[in-house]
Amino acid sequence: MSNPILERAAANGVTLEMRGAVAIVTLRRPAKRNALSDALIEAIRDTFQNLPPEAKAAVIDGEGEHFCAGLDLSELKERDAGEGVYHSRSWHVALNAVEQGRVPVIAALHGAVVGGGLELASASHIRVADETTFYALPEGTRGIFVGGGGAVRVPKLIGAARMTDMMMTGRVYNAVDGERVGFAQYLVPAGTALDKAIELASRIATNAPLTNYALMHALPRIAEQPADHGFMTEALMASIAQSAPEAKARVRAFLEGKAAKVQKAN
Repeated sequence: MSNPILERAAANGVTLEMRGAVAIVTLRRPAKRNALSDALIEAIRDTFQNLPPEAKAAVIDGEGEHFCAGLDLSELKERDAGEGVYHSRSWHVALNAVEQGRVPVIAALHGAVVGGGLELASASHIRVADETTFYALPEGTRGIFVGGGGAVRVPKLIGAARMTDMMMTGRVYNAVDGERVGFAQYLVPAGTALDKAIELASRIATNAPLTNYALMHALPRIAEQPADHGFMTEALMASIAQSAPEAKARVRAFLEGKAAKVQKAN
């Protein structure tokens, strides 16, 4: 059944395709290196807030040679302080829909992952980069500041000191060094990031939904809590997750020898 919200998002440059239980969300402004206009941000928000019920995981990708080259500077306007806050907060709503939605999101990175593109990538739960990927935060050298959640999310990936260095000096990380410092969890040959992301998403989609949800929503909060609070939250979440009928069935299958055992990685 058609969804007018998703149709509007597609008209504004964000398409959604279902492949089994995986929703593939694609930024489609290749001529602008998928730079983030206000319309594109709204389309990202609308898409992730309206994923089909059958979606159990999602992949976000960029059409063309680049994932996303950041803010569309042609739309940069002079705003007073209040307007600037409202604009930044609209980005927060959109990227929160990625990070704090219903399903895990895997970003397939290639080419430029710059400025707002890095903010978008950091809102995903797992990042797969190919060898063409490069990362930068040029806002500092342009006299502006990140406004799409990067000041919160990026330091959690690479630390505040590295982010400060990137913004103050214009430092660019290549794909290899980007994986080393924590921008991506996987580094794959050029042109294969999307395939790897779909492979991971397909595997993740088979997990118990409540466990995936706990990893998305509870684990980041536990990591920021004092230890005694974190232990209590962990205990509550573990109890809730293991009480689900699907979890009980999976444990039973393992105990009965019907589930695969963990094997050493190749």
